[in-house]
Amino acid sequence: LDIGTILNTTINVFSEFLEDLPDTDEPVWVLGECYNAKTGKTELLSDVHSRLWFTYRKKFSPIGGTGPSSDAGWGCMLRCGQMILAQALVCSQLGRAWRWRAEGGQPEKYHRILHCFLDRKDSCYSIHQMAQMGVGEGKSVGEWYGPNTVAQVLKKLALFDDWNSLAVYVSMDNTVVIEDISTRLRPRPCGWQEPFTSRETPEQACSHTDGHRATTCPHSQSHSDWRPLLLVIPLRMGINHINPVYIQALKECFKMPQSCGVLGGKPNLAYYFIGFVGEELIYLDPHTTQSAVEAGSGVDDQSYHCLRSPRRMKITNLDPSVALGFFCKSEDDFDSWCNLVQQVRVIHSSHNSM
Repeated sequence: LDIGTILNTTINVFSEFLEDLPDTDEPVWVLGECYNAKTGKTELLSDVHSRLWFTYRKKFSPIGGTGPSSDAGWGCMLRCGQMILAQALVCSQLGRAWRWRAEGGQPEKYHRILHCFLDRKDSCYSIHQMAQMGVGEGKSVGEWYGPNTVAQVLKKLALFDDWNSLAVYVSMDNTVVIEDISTRLRPRPCGWQEPFTSRETPEQACSHTDGHRATTCPHSQSHSDWRPLLLVIPLRMGINHINPVYIQALKECFKMPQSCGVLGGKPNLAYYFIGFVGEELIYLDPHTTQSAVEAGSGVDDQSYHCLRSPRRMKITNLDPSVALGFFCKSEDDFDSWCNLVQQVRVIHSSHNSM
């Protein structure tokens, strides 16, 4: 294609995206940010475009050497798991206000984050790593995952990330144990190692790298320091369909500054939900098959950002099995989230008692 054709195609896609936004005065919420669909379209689109979008890929190296070379038809929840984790890493390394630009010029940390998810066996959060780690969760390579299983896989893979200090905490039995999180996320004395959770030796744990140079051992910092946290809460909000009593509480989660999205969808169709407008959820859809991108210093990142119309679905069509995601960069951030959850509980109780 010549450059004129490419530009015209981009403009047409962008125009379609604008036309597809609802013409409403109701606020549009995207991962803790509020927009007006009529007056804030540019800012809203920029935000959605900036989310890392992972889809089915084909023609990558076979998983495990002899396994599938495409995840089309089975990897949608894994791709959604990549998206929620990537959002946490972007917030941690670049900040929630960071925006992607199609013309390039992105910071080095952005490219490092993207490399973590490339479809190759040595990328920390690749489809290869996730599928093989899932075997330990009872899932064969090529088998479909649910929200809870992919959350457990992310938790395990984060332990092997030598660059990010992100901690992934998966709540059990719909319960977040505050003391447990506080204990796990504060640095330990140098040389300490959590049993059976990391392949690192104590010496390796004290020699993480940031960019091209070694940093001070994270375990030697003050007791008040806090590791960035991706909190994942698997829930079942009904039996066969979402119970309407949970809908308002779900909406409130997208309003929280700590919102990192929701894993869910429909039976055997996984989506990454990033917000809502009215009674509709906004989501990124992984069900597009693209060719794997070759690794290298100049990775073409255009295919990792969804420039077409954002998908929406009625909240009542959501499968009741979901996993809520929240990112807390600091302990104050976590404390603020706890307070917000308490407020949502009061609203939820008051609403259901009426």
